[in-house]
Amino acid sequence: MTEETKITEEITASEEVTATEETNVEAAQEEQAPEAAATEATPEVPAAAAPVAVEAESVNQADHLDVAVIKKGVTVKGKIVKIDADQAFVDIGYKYDGTITLRELSSVTLENAADAVTLGQEVELKVVSINDAKEQLILSKRVVDSEKAWTELQAKLESKEIFEAVVAEVVKGGLVVDVGLRAFVPASMVERHFVEDFTDYKGRTLKLRVKELDQEKNKVILSQKDVLDEEFEVNKKSVMEGLKIGQELEGTVQRLTPFGAFVNIGGIDGLVHISEMSWQHIDHPNEVVSEGDQVKVQVLKLDPQNDRISLSLKATQPGPWQKLGSELQVGSIVTGKVQRITNFGAFVEVAPGIEGLVHISQVAHRHIATPHEVLKEGQEVQVKILDINPSDKRISLSIKDTEEAPAGSEKQEKPRSDSRGDRPERSRQPKSDYVQQENQKLTSTLGELFGDKLSKFK
Repeated sequence: MTEETKITEEITASEEVTATEETNVEAAQEEQAPEAAATEATPEVPAAAAPVAVEAESVNQADHLDVAVIKKGVTVKGKIVKIDADQAFVDIGYKYDGTITLRELSSVTLENAADAVTLGQEVELKVVSINDAKEQLILSKRVVDSEKAWTELQAKLESKEIFEAVVAEVVKGGLVVDVGLRAFVPASMVERHFVEDFTDYKGRTLKLRVKELDQEKNKVILSQKDVLDEEFEVNKKSVMEGLKIGQELEGTVQRLTPFGAFVNIGGIDGLVHISEMSWQHIDHPNEVVSEGDQVKVQVLKLDPQNDRISLSLKATQPGPWQKLGSELQVGSIVTGKVQRITNFGAFVEVAPGIEGLVHISQVAHRHIATPHEVLKEGQEVQVKILDINPSDKRISLSIKDTEEAPAGSEKQEKPRSDSRGDRPERSRQPKSDYVQQENQKLTSTLGELFGDKLSKFK
């Protein structure tokens, strides 16, 4: 027997009962009529059963309306009156309360019904099933929310509206949020930077924008990264306009790379190259800072067109030349470490952050073609300070002056010979005297050869 047939039979039975009661009332009135005619002083007694018939009719009409309206697929409104761990109970004005199971409360997985509704909350629901015999009325909040969500999300996609939603689940490849539908935020669309572990994102509120919507495939893709990128561009322009070369700022170390550290200053990142991390030589930025450290940096260069900001950490700290004390004096001998070797010499660190040059001529007593013949990087050597120039940040050093010269290393100078043999070089004399003497020699020689012939022309 269908529900509608059952309802029809109940209504018919109710009508038959009402008709029978009305017939009984009329018969009672006819029996009382002769008695009323015989005694005129006796007032006419009104029919007492008539109100009963009216009351019964009202109840039947109310029951008829309830059963007709509350049926499967109908949308109703109600108030949450009780919450259990796995279900919630709703008063919708029916003869008994309806039930919302955990699955019908939300499109996302819930651990407790209280995560979706609260006591006294007004909700709109869809009737899933009804069984008056067992007094079971199953309702769904999820279906109503889902129907509304598609319309709302389509409007947000077209308007590019930004809205907020709470992360309900952390799943493989991203996050799930409840927007009336089960929506997905891919891992690549959560932040502007790479996130390795999303465990602590559950319960966070994200600022989102609809990225993709496909109702036929029940597909909803959202993005927070698009929102953050837009905010970053607006903020970046504002920050860049306020920066000046030489300005010192507080920043936070965001990430480290082999070539330097990226520091966030006012919402945008600048690069501190490894050469600007410390006054001393370092092999990796992690020797100086760690991610999350608060540091003071100085602006070195600005390149707004390429979105580049060059920063310096060491420029905000006292340099080694500023701290240079009396331990380094001209003529003193100190221990240093060879940092770099070039063809013209070697750079030796004689104090933290202070390097001096040992020219190739000051490396050894003997002749060498390149400093690599006697030195290697990292080697500790004794050096003598030949000269210090703090303004130019230069120190001249010597290794050979710290060593004793080997015997016979000084060669005797030999007189230079001219191009015609081993004859000693002529003693130096003024050029004009030398030319005059040569001319005289040339004149005397010509006279000896052609004297007799030249005399004929006298």
